[in-house]
Amino acid sequence: MAMGRAERSLHLTSEERMQLDSIASSRSVPAALVRRARIILMTEDGVSDRQAAKRLQVTQPTVSMWRRRFRVARIAGLHDELRPGRPRTHDEERLDGLLNTALSSKPKADRHWSVRTLGEVTGISKTTVQRYLSLFGVQPHRTKSFKLSNDPFLVEKVREIVGLYLNPPQNALVLCVDEKSQCQALERTQPVLPMGLGYVEGITHDYVRHGTTTLFAALDIANGEVLAQCKRRHRHQEYLSFLRHIDQNVPEQLDVHLIVDNYATHKHPKVRAWLARRRCFHVHYTPTYASWLNQVERWFGLITHQAIRRGSFKSVPDLVRRIERYVKYYNAHARPFIWTATAHSILEKVERLCKVINGTQH
Repeated sequence: MAMGRAERSLHLTSEERMQLDSIASSRSVPAALVRRARIILMTEDGVSDRQAAKRLQVTQPTVSMWRRRFRVARIAGLHDELRPGRPRTHDEERLDGLLNTALSSKPKADRHWSVRTLGEVTGISKTTVQRYLSLFGVQPHRTKSFKLSNDPFLVEKVREIVGLYLNPPQNALVLCVDEKSQCQALERTQPVLPMGLGYVEGITHDYVRHGTTTLFAALDIANGEVLAQCKRRHRHQEYLSFLRHIDQNVPEQLDVHLIVDNYATHKHPKVRAWLARRRCFHVHYTPTYASWLNQVERWFGLITHQAIRRGSFKSVPDLVRRIERYVKYYNAHARPFIWTATAHSILEKVERLCKVINGTQH
C-alpha cells in the first residue's frame, strides 16, 4: 500500500463550486454551513489550512476535518449528521419531489411558490415545507439583483485592480476614490422616539428636505483611513478640487494609484490633463457595472448605515458636520478591509454565472 500524505486538491466540479459559492454568499443558511463552504473554497483556491483557520476564526484541525468530510461525501458531508430523535415522516423521494417542484417549476397563478401553495401541490404540511425550505436555503419568495459587466477589457481590469489589493506596489499609495452624491439633509417632522425597554427607536415616515451635499472620499487600502470632503455640487470642477486635496496630503516621494469608476466626471478632459501633468498619479478604472471592485463603496455603506440614514438634519451644514465627525472618529479607529478574492476566482464565478444564464452549465 502506498504511504504518504493525501492528495491536496479536492477536484471540485463546476457544479460543486457553484453550489459552494451560493452557500458561502448566502445570508439565509446556517452560519456554520456558510463557514464550512468557505473553508472548502478558500483551501481549494490555494489558501493553506493555517491561513484559512485564521481568517475564518476556527482551529486548523476543524479545517482539516471538513476537508476530509467533503472528500468522502462531497457537499452532503458539510451538513450536520443525523441526531437521535423521532423518525422522519417523509422519505428521500418525497423530499426530492418537494425540492424539484420548488426549484424547477412555477405555480399556475402566482409568480413564485409559497409554503402554502407548495404544501397543496406536494401534500406536505406548510410547517414541514417551511422547515425543509429553511434547511436547504431555498427562498422562492426572494430575488437577488445582479448585473454582468459588458466591458471588453473586464479580465484585464479585474486582474489589475485585484493585483493592487493583494500585492500593493512598493513605495506607493493605493487609494480607492469615489463620490457619494445626493446625500440628503432630511429633517423628520417630529422628534425621534428614543429606544427603550420593549420597543425600538421610532422615526416618522415623513420628512422635510433641506438640500443635498456630495461626499468625496479616498480610502487608503493599507491602513483603512479615509480622506473626505463634502461639496455642494458634483461636477468635474469639484472632482479636480478633491484630487488637488489628495495631492496636498500625499507624501511627494510616493506614487499614487487611484482606483475609480467610469463616471464621466472622472474622464473629463481637464481631469485627464491634470493627471497627465503628474507622473506620480496612476489611474485604474473599474470595469463597467463593477463598482463593487472599489473598496470605498463598502465604506460608503458604513457611513450611510451608521451616520446618515437614521439621522434628522435641520440643514445641509448640520449634515456636513455629522459626516465630518464620523470621518474623524472612523480614522481614529480605522482598520483596512481585508480583500481575499483572487482575480481567478472572480472570473470563474462570472463564467459560471454566464453559463447558468445561457443554460449551458455542462
